[in-house]
Amino acid sequence: MTRRVILITGAVRGIGRAIADVLAPDHDLAITYKTAAEDAAVFCQQRPQTLALQADLSSADPTALIDSVIARFGRLDGLVNNAGLISAEPPPDAFDMALAQDILHVNALAPMALISAALPHLPRGGAIVNITSINARFPPASAPVYGASKAALENLTIGCAKALGPRGIRVNAVAPGAIERDYAPRSAEMIQRFTDETALSRLAQLDEVAQAVRFLLSDAASGITGTVLPVSAGFRL
Repeated sequence: MTRRVILITGAVRGIGRAIADVLAPDHDLAITYKTAAEDAAVFCQQRPQTLALQADLSSADPTALIDSVIARFGRLDGLVNNAGLISAEPPPDAFDMALAQDILHVNALAPMALISAALPHLPRGGAIVNITSINARFPPASAPVYGASKAALENLTIGCAKALGPRGIRVNAVAPGAIERDYAPRSAEMIQRFTDETALSRLAQLDEVAQAVRFLLSDAASGITGTVLPVSAGFRL
């Protein structure tokens, strides 16, 4: 069976790395990274079927990224738009237009541009998964533009699902909640505050997000498109 080729943006750390780890055993991967060149090199040494591409999605040429994948593997079967930008936002009475544009560009416009660039190569049966956030539905007071950017990505997911359905290409999203993580630990107080608001009384796990993405990319999800799947341990149910 031919190994499927999947492009994952922002795949060297965090959720993106967990997705890459879950897919690597039976997929050929292209991953992007912004600054973590050493981590990307180690990942590729461990998994020689992986292509690592340096890309800052605030300025990267999406067509060039896709062309690099095609040059290496000769095909592209799926896309995971994981890379995102979250930054400390000033209060509304000190709105920062430049920062807001950067957040919206990386979190919503760049994924759409990559989808567009990938379409000439995605076959019938291809799949796209966008990584949004529970903040799209429960926007934080401290990061309203971030929440809005993820809400925009959810709407783009549904719109693209409608547009690409006739071509046999599925488009879905996974919306993580607060994630248990060791790469950027949270304070015990913050963890408790999040867990108090979840049905499972715990944070979601990186692997749980990755397994949801794997499912949506797979033929097991062949009848699913235009869906936003929360992986949040039941946040605010």
